[in-house]
Amino acid sequence: MSQKIGISLCGGGARGMAHIGVLKALEEHNVFPTYIAGASAGSIVGCLYAAGKRPDDMLDIIQQTRLYEIFRPGFSFRGFMSLGYLNDVLKEQIPHNSFEELQHQLWIAVSNLKSGECEYLHNGNYLSEAVLASSSIPLVFKPTEIEGQLYVDGGLLDNLPIKPLRPQCDVLIGVNVNQHGWTRKKYEEMVSIGVRSFEMILWTNIQDNFKACDIQVDVEGAYSCGIFDFHKAEEVAEAGYEAALKVMPDLLNLTLITS
Repeated sequence: MSQKIGISLCGGGARGMAHIGVLKALEEHNVFPTYIAGASAGSIVGCLYAAGKRPDDMLDIIQQTRLYEIFRPGFSFRGFMSLGYLNDVLKEQIPHNSFEELQHQLWIAVSNLKSGECEYLHNGNYLSEAVLASSSIPLVFKPTEIEGQLYVDGGLLDNLPIKPLRPQCDVLIGVNVNQHGWTRKKYEEMVSIGVRSFEMILWTNIQDNFKACDIQVDVEGAYSCGIFDFHKAEEVAEAGYEAALKVMPDLLNLTLITS
């Protein structure tokens, strides 16, 4: 009987590109997650992977489409930026736009502005819209409307979604890309203080779920990457690859035990 392996991919802006490297390392060791959950940047990578895109293909998509350009911070007088370009790229890469036609099961964490609760979108013909919703950083991007509900960044309420995965999986892998614990950085400017505050909020809603995973991939090499530094995608993906290799003996041993 084959094992059911799940993976949860957290949000973290450009740091989320580390997930590509993690998936590459897993595949090289014949570990293929078939149950995937993601929030924010993790939902982008998770969506592409669930659609059958290989890790190297995903990195090419991000670099060739210059996807990172839409994540440059800035505000108009209306207070929002648009994720329309991301929507176009996703629909080009996954024309069917359907959860049901994906190769692997996928859950996308989103935060419902009306109910104030986290939801895990898993079916329907609005795959790209679900990813947009999960990536809609509050006060930066417009909320995304799906079936009359307004959604923003899934990482706001659950940045490492494992709730829908745990009942499905024999082995659950969690990937964190966000800095936590002590740092020697100086925080003297408003932007750096804001980013550090964002990091602390993310870790607060990640840590319990991270500890609950069977295998924890903590990509320390991504910590130094700014959340909008998508031009560093290749470098950050390599950091994810190296971090996954460190836990590979434990993962392979666990899969043997549970098989």
